[in-house]
Amino acid sequence: YTQGQVSELARVFTGWDFDGASASDPAFMRKPMAHIASRFSTGAKKVLDVDIPASADGPAAMKTVLDTLAAHANVGPFIGRQLIQRLVCANPSPAYVGRVAGVFNNNGSGQRGDLKAVIKAILLDTEARTPGAGPGVGKLREPVLRFIQWGRTFGLSSPTDIWNVGDTSNPATRLGQSPLRSPSVFNFFRPGYLPPNSPLGTNGVTAPEFQLCNESTVAGYLNFMQGAIANGVGELKPNYSAELALVGDVPALVARIALLLAGGGIGSATQTTIANAVATINASSDADKLNR
Repeated sequence: YTQGQVSELARVFTGWDFDGASASDPAFMRKPMAHIASRFSTGAKKVLDVDIPASADGPAAMKTVLDTLAAHANVGPFIGRQLIQRLVCANPSPAYVGRVAGVFNNNGSGQRGDLKAVIKAILLDTEARTPGAGPGVGKLREPVLRFIQWGRTFGLSSPTDIWNVGDTSNPATRLGQSPLRSPSVFNFFRPGYLPPNSPLGTNGVTAPEFQLCNESTVAGYLNFMQGAIANGVGELKPNYSAELALVGDVPALVARIALLLAGGGIGSATQTTIANAVATINASSDADKLNR
């Protein structure tokens, strides 16, 4: 886009503000924004070759622009690809993106932008449900999602229902990522990120989550999770009763955790290697069993 196009769009968005902002009542954050006519950039505007007359007020100009953008041919592929990246794989094939964009354009009933149909198409696509369906299969889970899966898998609970995990942004001591604290409005990583100095980057394979992955974040994540797994986080405690019941059958214990945490993606040879190591951990006392 040219600077002129960006400026024209910016003019359309002028005049909007919180409706009844209050320092003591945060309810205003839930309200639709209000338009203040005196702060609206007057005059005719042009966005993506669509003319917006000078007579159009802020809400009317906004509607024209949103309708124009929503109808643009790039929207289906753009949104579809990023949804695939978040839900299925980091580097979807052009054909996969094309199939999802097609559903965005028409849900089968002539409706455009049916996100329920789009999500269904993403999750039920052949490339999503066939292991090894293409070179871009799979994705690196971002740190917060890894932490959340551990909590869900092992029944993490908060007795007071406060869930006081706190800020987990510190890459050296915590997760290197915290909800609602991305460093910019463009998320924690770029959708087109190519890991430098790697086979992924050399082969042009996008891997957005790897933008958070470096020597510091890997070590910090492991250190944080080691403490969390053993002791919980603050008042949050996990429940390992199902695993403790298998502590005497190491292969079964490893197989259970491999299924729950890796979706069956850890091969038998690797599971055997892990089980042989785990079996060397003493399990004579309750504390030893928990350590195993």
